[in-house]
Amino acid sequence: MDLPFDGAISTYFDEHAPAEIRDAIARAGKGTILSPTYPHARRLRRKKYEQDLLNLQIELIKVKAWAKQTGARVAIIFEGRDASGKGGTINRFREHLNPRNARIAALPKPSDLERSQWYFQRYVDHLPAGGEIVLYDRSWYNRGVVENVFEFCTSAQRAQFFEQVPDFERMLVNEGIHFFKIWLNVGRAEQLRRLMRRERDPLRQWKLSWIDVEGLNRWDAYTASIKETFERSHTPHAPWTIVRADDKRRARLETIRSVLTALDYDRKNPEAVGTLDHSICGGPDIWDS
Repeated sequence: MDLPFDGAISTYFDEHAPAEIRDAIARAGKGTILSPTYPHARRLRRKKYEQDLLNLQIELIKVKAWAKQTGARVAIIFEGRDASGKGGTINRFREHLNPRNARIAALPKPSDLERSQWYFQRYVDHLPAGGEIVLYDRSWYNRGVVENVFEFCTSAQRAQFFEQVPDFERMLVNEGIHFFKIWLNVGRAEQLRRLMRRERDPLRQWKLSWIDVEGLNRWDAYTASIKETFERSHTPHAPWTIVRADDKRRARLETIRSVLTALDYDRKNPEAVGTLDHSICGGPDIWDS
């Protein structure tokens, strides 16, 4: 089978990955959590995951009905390293919601026209109207992390972004938008394991890009950019929620649970929502670089 990018991800594993990363992947069994600092040793059992997910998705349907009835607007941005599980988590959010009013905003790279506009302008166009939920699959924080790592923006452009983003997000909140910032954090070994699986899976190879391949060599640059982004954009009015995503099942549940916990919607069932696992869902203090 032909591998995308001539098998560059497997080559990275064989020739360039740190020895401890290769060893962790080689030793891992099915369901093993690779990060030594992750607070759970094994993946959440499927039966428990599926029951909790069903309960949470029923609550999301209530949120959607509440938003439609009251005109509430909900915007959630999903960020994270490559293969951190953003797409899968978004899909579980939206799986049983009416796509007319629960939209995904996954913007391609900006056009020449968009590059000439105010940086936030193309994202503003996708903000929710009354009764809508919008899920941003990556967001304006591209400038804080990816664009910086790959030098797609200048230092001056990035500095201006950090000057403007707190006020921009304050305006969203003051406008009455229920605004959430989710960062899915994945360990280095788990990221590489997931990328290698994508490389070999013809149904998921489309998810891979040159950015994914080259990003493996820029782990430390990503780490520095992520750290600075949290330091400069974690604010009282728009805080970051960090979800440690080495276990996709737990990450999906905790992400949905964090949003439901923060919303005061009709017919809310606290027992179904459950209690957050603060060891893997919290502020930047639980981020594991």
